Amino acid sequence: MLVRIEGSRLPGRESGPEHRNVHVAVQRRGRPTELLGPHPGDAASAEWELEVTATPVGGGWDLRGPCVQGRPGGRFIYLSWGTVDEHERFTMFRRAKLVFDGIAPAILAAAVEGGLLVGRLGLTDPQGDPLCAAVRPPLIEWSTS
Repeated sequence: MLVRIEGSRLPGRESGPEHRNVHVAVQRRGRPTELLGPHPGDAASAEWELEVTATPVGGGWDLRGPCVQGRPGGRFIYLSWGTVDEHERFTMFRRAKLVFDGIAPAILAAAVEGGLLVGRLGLTDPQGDPLCAAVRPPLIEWSTS
């Protein structure tokens, strides 16, 4: 199954006085320095496509994959925010946890059947900073298209 994350309203290339050349990327499980698809903080949008495996568990579904973090019942995807220096090194300073427990069971079942789960979210918090902490609906909208 494919999980597509569609981010809009990025916060810009600066975050406070100490963070310049800000980027956002998906963090690989168990490898926090291995990042998928870094996007600059001032991009018009950001999108990632992740392969996951859906396994039936207790009347629901458990999603696993190289970029899926956490234990069964508490799975999520990390979006890592960091600065990129002149040597292209990414230094994380915050991250958002896109938590799967907020996906409506009917949407998740339809996504498994159809092969696509889409999460849409704005990437700027109310203070104008990069979105961080646990992200659940209504901050993220999960759908099958």
